[in-house]
Amino acid sequence: MVKKIEQKIVGYEVVRDSQPDKAKAAPVEEPHEDKVVQLHEKLERPEMLLGSTYKVKTPLSEHALYITINDVVLNPGTKHELRRPFEIFINSKNMDHFQWIVALTRIVSAVFRKGGDVTFLVEELRSVFDPRGGYFKKGGRYMPSLVAEIGDAIECHLRMIGMLKDDGLDEHQKKLVAEKRAQFESAMQAGKPEPASGDFPEGAQLCIKCNTKAAIKMDGCLTCLNCGESKCG
Repeated sequence: MVKKIEQKIVGYEVVRDSQPDKAKAAPVEEPHEDKVVQLHEKLERPEMLLGSTYKVKTPLSEHALYITINDVVLNPGTKHELRRPFEIFINSKNMDHFQWIVALTRIVSAVFRKGGDVTFLVEELRSVFDPRGGYFKKGGRYMPSLVAEIGDAIECHLRMIGMLKDDGLDEHQKKLVAEKRAQFESAMQAGKPEPASGDFPEGAQLCIKCNTKAAIKMDGCLTCLNCGESKCG
């Protein structure tokens, strides 16, 4: 049977009876792994989000501040499952700071939805100082402003979901702090012991590293009983 070729020939191949069927010889493609979803600004908000609310009571306001951070769970049920902050809300009966608090929540929420490393927000917020002066929290920790308090709450939340690792003291530092504390308490008992109002001795100075009133002077050197920072190295 003769068939007229009316189109241009672009290639040819000789088929032999011994040649295996291509359909049978073609390898079976394995199913592709589910596409890993990353957090980005175009990701739609789910109907329900997991969240945590932090109560902040400061001497700057009669009423407490309630900070709610909601998280989105990406790739649930897979090895790529992640929990990432998605939005933040701040509420209080005190309306004095309403405008800048609303602005701050919108900006921080927008940064959360961008994805990537959002841990830089902690240091940015904690480095804001109130021109009227800060205050000491329970335990002797210094808080320079209300904005820094919000940054502290965000830090606690990022540590809770695993985005920030706990950079606690190592074994050597813990041993050094325990020894210094024992020496200081022994010296105080030998003289006139002063009652301590918190976790650290009365009269302790503010540590420049952890912002806690826990630095004591021993052997001519300031040593922090909270983080181990020492002028002697």
